[in-house]
Amino acid sequence: MKFRPILLLLLIFGMVGCGQSDNQTASAQDNEKLVIYSGRSESLVGPIIEQFKSATGIDVEVRFAGTAELAATLLEEGSASPADVFYAQDPGGLGAVESLLSPLPQAFLDRVPEAFASPEQLWVGISGRARTLVYNPNNVSEDELPDDIFDLIDPKWNDRLGWAPTNGSFQAMVTAMRQLWGEAKTTEWLNGVQANNPTVYPKNTPQVEAVSRGEIDIGMVNHYYLFRFLYTEGEDFPARNYHPRGGGPGALVMVSGVGVLASSQNKEAAERFIDFMLSQVAQQFFASTTFEYPVLEGVTTDRLLVPLEDINSPDIALSDLSDLAGTQLLLQDTGVLP
Repeated sequence: MKFRPILLLLLIFGMVGCGQSDNQTASAQDNEKLVIYSGRSESLVGPIIEQFKSATGIDVEVRFAGTAELAATLLEEGSASPADVFYAQDPGGLGAVESLLSPLPQAFLDRVPEAFASPEQLWVGISGRARTLVYNPNNVSEDELPDDIFDLIDPKWNDRLGWAPTNGSFQAMVTAMRQLWGEAKTTEWLNGVQANNPTVYPKNTPQVEAVSRGEIDIGMVNHYYLFRFLYTEGEDFPARNYHPRGGGPGALVMVSGVGVLASSQNKEAAERFIDFMLSQVAQQFFASTTFEYPVLEGVTTDRLLVPLEDINSPDIALSDLSDLAGTQLLLQDTGVLP
């Protein structure tokens, strides 16, 4: 199976140019600048940010780093931050800096499902992602996989697991655990998985690779990482996603999202960026190229993508995932993080 090109989408958007005339675009190029702190990796969102620059003429500077790292930086910088937009991998990062964000126009929030935006109107979701277990079907059948990831503490999974504790989405999942299970059960899970000697990875992609090579049987990742391999290696690639049947935090559906810093001097450009990211063309980019879930209706998703309604996602408000600091402290207390 071949990787899908996005050239047509980019050409289409380049033609429509965000509804701006050539003169408007030239003016924007002369006068507007936008600084984005992106907790999303450059490989995932760099192309669509470049298309925004090309279509609008706005000069964009992007700082790429982990969501948690950027949230800490923003809190340290405060009102002196040069950032205009915080583009976070998950709602936890946005919630951690809500005190620094400016309310968004209601029109943006009206475009997405209510669950995918801040109740306080401080951020809006851009694309959906589901937590999943990636497994090697040659080594373990789907029937053998646990209904709930709590059961990964069973000793039968000793030396068979992988995880990436520094990853922002992993930490968001643990934050969801704390909300759904409480501190004691979450601590029990963290200690139990550690007792099973999981292999530690820096991020999600190496876990998918390790599963395919048989180095581990199960990795804890976001759903879309597998799709990159399926579209470059073909459908015989020996890894598949599994959304836990029993739901729980292992089946959490989150969104990446954006907020505008209250200290921004470029709010008009920031809002044009959000308007672009919530356009049909940008949403199709995410659905077709990064294999995430669009937050707008009417966007075509990949045929292999499990529909959101078929995932037994826990009933938890994404705004409740804001206690990133508490999660990091728990991960340190249990020795998962140094």
